[in-house]
Order: sequence, then structure tokens, then C-alpha cells
Amino acid sequence: MWTHASWQGRFLPHPLPPGERLRSYATWCNAVEGNTTFYATPAKSTVESWARQTDPDFRFVVKLPKSITHERRLNGVDEELRSFLDTIEPLGPRVDALWVQLPGSFAPTDLGTLAGFLRSLPRAHRYAVEVRHRSFFDDARSERLLTGVLAGADVEWIPFDTTVLFQSPPTSDAERDAWTKKPRVPRRSLALTDRPIVRYIGRDATARTIEGWQHWVDTVTEWLREGRSPTVFIHTPDNADALTLARRFHDDVRARLPEIEPLPEPMPSEPLTLF
Repeated sequence: MWTHASWQGRFLPHPLPPGERLRSYATWCNAVEGNTTFYATPAKSTVESWARQTDPDFRFVVKLPKSITHERRLNGVDEELRSFLDTIEPLGPRVDALWVQLPGSFAPTDLGTLAGFLRSLPRAHRYAVEVRHRSFFDDARSERLLTGVLAGADVEWIPFDTTVLFQSPPTSDAERDAWTKKPRVPRRSLALTDRPIVRYIGRDATARTIEGWQHWVDTVTEWLREGRSPTVFIHTPDNADALTLARRFHDDVRARLPEIEPLPEPMPSEPLTLF
């Protein structure tokens, strides 16, 4: 997301060479969804550049390639997984979790495969799973079985909260596109580990996005009081104002817990001048 077109020259300096764009983003937010790795494993030199541009406490939640999760559905992926882990090794402690996003067709009948896959993973990393099959949300037994598999492996369940998006019909092209692509599942907010991860998508209207995240302000505040260390990602259908909204969410939590450290001071989007 640090190359999102609508942010260039508005929030982030433009033009910037590729090797500086993440550094600029990291002055706005201290975590990022590593979504590009879902489509292709980057070159190791690219990952080394990501490490150079961020501090050791910056958080990457890195998605496993779709060839592992969607095409092979976690079967026979040992060699490809080893190669991927080797590629992201330069990030070191910045990898907060490896994100296993499963397709909507990955059902309760596939839990044996998931359990075996999670048992095979090296313990050097933390892991988090995102599911999209409705049964895991609507059927109590399926939810209980999945929770048992994840908790038994000390793996987090990533909720993708789309409830605000689907509250009423879309009013923009970006919202209409999101309606066709995002999962329509109930909100879930039970943490399984000390490092919960939340993905939230609101609406293009800022007021509706802020109104819809009040549940998460309450939940994240409680997690922090319990000693957990959550990571929260804020989206809108067009993501045009996602950077400022993420900082607003952080401020809303800090209003409850002033001891939480502020986010970094953003880099100016335009060069400083004398006049």
C-alpha cells in the first residue's frame, strides 16, 4: 500500500524512488499488510530494501503466496514454503506474523489439512489465519473446531470486519467494487493470542467509517489493558484517506489510554522551502 497512487504528493512525497517509498510510509504508520507477497514472492533484494527502510520494531503482517493457500490448499507445499521463508528472512523481527488467508471454499471439512499444516510450520515465526467460509461464523461447532485448531498451535484468527461496508447499499464505484470482492461475514472479536490482528473496512464517507470502528476502539483498549499487543489495519473501499484514518483510530485509542506511544511524525509530502 505504500505505493498507493492517491497518496503520492498528497501524504507521501512525489516523486520518490522505489527504495524510499516504504520509508516515507513508515513515518505515518508503524505496520503494514504485506499483501503483494500473495501474488508473487518478491526478490530477496527487494525484501532487503524493505528492511533497510524500516526500524526493527516496524510490523509486517506478510501474506503467504496464493500458490500455497489457494492453488495447493496447503498440500505438498514444504519446498515452496521454505523458499518463501528464506526470501523474507531479511525482515527479521519486523515480521509480526505470517498471514495465512484461506479461500472462501476452504471449509470445516478441510480443518484436518489446516491442523497438519500448522503443526509443520517452524516456530521461529508467529502465524495468523483468515478464513472466509460462512460456516466458521454461522455454525457453532465449526467455529469451535477452528478455534481449537488455532489455539492448539498458538495461531491467531484474523477477523476481517466488513459489517459497516455491507450495512447499506454502496454509493460509489469503489464501494460497489468492494461489495463484489469482500467477504460478507459477521464481526468476530475474540483474541486467541497476545498479538491479535484486526482488518477493518469502512465506507468512503469518513464519518461512517469512524462511527463503525467504535467497537474496535473498545476492544483494542481492553486488549491493551490485558497486556496484549494488537495490530489494526484500517481500510476504506478507495483507501484514499486510509493513512489519516489509521492515525485517527490510534488517537481514539490513546484518548482512552494516554500511556500508548504516539505514532511517528509524518514526513512532509512536499520539500521544505525558505518562503
